Amino acid sequence: MAIDGLTPKQIVEKLDQYIIGQEKAKKAVAVALRNRIRRIHLAEDIRDEVAPKNILMIGPTGSGKTEIARRLAKLVNAPFIKVEATKYTEVGYVGRDVESMIRDLMAVGYNNVKAEMEEQMKEASLPKVEEKLLDLLLPGSSEKDKKASAPEITPEGAIILPAHLPQEKIDEQKNDEAAASTREKFRAMLREGKLEDREVEVTVKRQPRGPSMEIIAGGSLDDLQNGMQDLQNMLMGKNTKKKTVTVREARKILQEETLDSMIDVDKVSDIAKERVEQSGIVFIDEIDKIATKNQNQSGSVSREGVQRDILPIVEGSKVNTKWGVVDTTHILFIAAGAFSMSAPSDLIPELQGRFPLRVELESLTKDEFKRILLEPKNALTKQYTALLATEGLKIEFTEDAIDRMSFLAEDVNSRSENIGARRLHTIMEKVLEDVSFTADEHAGETLAIDAKFVDEKLTGVVADVDLSRYIL
Repeated sequence: MAIDGLTPKQIVEKLDQYIIGQEKAKKAVAVALRNRIRRIHLAEDIRDEVAPKNILMIGPTGSGKTEIARRLAKLVNAPFIKVEATKYTEVGYVGRDVESMIRDLMAVGYNNVKAEMEEQMKEASLPKVEEKLLDLLLPGSSEKDKKASAPEITPEGAIILPAHLPQEKIDEQKNDEAAASTREKFRAMLREGKLEDREVEVTVKRQPRGPSMEIIAGGSLDDLQNGMQDLQNMLMGKNTKKKTVTVREARKILQEETLDSMIDVDKVSDIAKERVEQSGIVFIDEIDKIATKNQNQSGSVSREGVQRDILPIVEGSKVNTKWGVVDTTHILFIAAGAFSMSAPSDLIPELQGRFPLRVELESLTKDEFKRILLEPKNALTKQYTALLATEGLKIEFTEDAIDRMSFLAEDVNSRSENIGARRLHTIMEKVLEDVSFTADEHAGETLAIDAKFVDEKLTGVVADVDLSRYIL
């Protein structure tokens, strides 16, 4: 694993590059990830006894819960999936069952391992891809090469030397030698990149339009129809089609097919299953939306059912997937929710017990907003500067402009719905709306965005509370 050499402190430093504040949440996640590695290094007799300590993140929208999940996905070299609790339904209702999150996680693990193996075999596949490309460019030349190199043999087993061959055989061999020579010329041109835009016809597999394994387990009617159509095409031998593409595109298609044929599918499945079971991570977002504060509330039965269905998955159960049975006992689950309309205690007690670690994320202040605008690698100011630079317009944000936008974000959040850092997206877009609209007319210019500029765009909106509820 790439994360194997990272200490919890280093993991937090990696997250700090994109997420401002929320030290408690980042610390809890870092320890949980490090414990995954520690457990793998334990003796086998004690390893199975160490269960993951699942985490429940509690905090307002825009405070960084989902961003932590997104960055974790890129940081850890382990099967990771983020799901929404609201898209699952109780068994018996139309929709996706909770076991599908494990099937999705297994699909992620399988694809990751497959991609790693393909990268390892990429170099070995290049000669095979080259030969296939030459076969497309010069149909039949490969067979003629073999014939040209083989001596003529009579039915009795005698070898006929070229001097004793009939004239038509000699002509045929000359043609074969010419074809072989042409093939080598094309090979040289191919390696020099001179044939990249030439069109060839390749046979490709039809891509399934609908899910293959989820047709019955909670898919829509369109998914079912598409899946049945794909099944019918496969049974009737219509799972391939001809396609005219450039040599550049054909190389990618042929390389995928070649790598597929070189990879041991069973080995990939076994490695992926081991990774998912031992180091898989599932991030369940919006878990507060399935909490049932009032037992008589409409739809509460279905939401309670989803909670009950999640219980065995989190506790540890066997889930059937097309790559084998997956044991969820040691998969780490991180749940998150705003809990603005409910509380963690509104979850059924059994589910609360499955998430022993609670982390509360704090509401962001103007100081955090200022850091968010300036420090992260993907800071909004950096994004807008880069976007407008493509039009030739250079924009510079002054310190008082950053201060003003940070103050306004905190102010509007305190007077209306608190949507956290997402408020900055709204404010930045409103401030730069006219600049973005006319950027092409100001190519080569430099524009300073200061506090006065921000006030001109926003003061009227912010002053009117009712208007700010709609605009900001």
